[in-house]
Amino acid sequence: MLLDLGLPAELEPLVNIVFLFVTGAITLHSIRYRDEEGKQDFVRLLFGSIAAVFFFLVLFQDVLGVVKFG
Repeated sequence: MLLDLGLPAELEPLVNIVFLFVTGAITLHSIRYRDEEGKQDFVRLLFGSIAAVFFFLVLFQDVLGVVKFG
């Protein structure tokens, strides 16, 4: 897991799933957001991209176990 929160090992999958839902929602909202004129906001795109990086990091490393970073 990315952060050692001192939680029991059996709660780690639940925390990972909750983290994936939250970062996935942030990513979808910020990347798909458009204002009244149909323009995208740079700051929302930036934070959405950062959330997407963390989403895929946790998904591939902690949930699926496909890759190992560091």
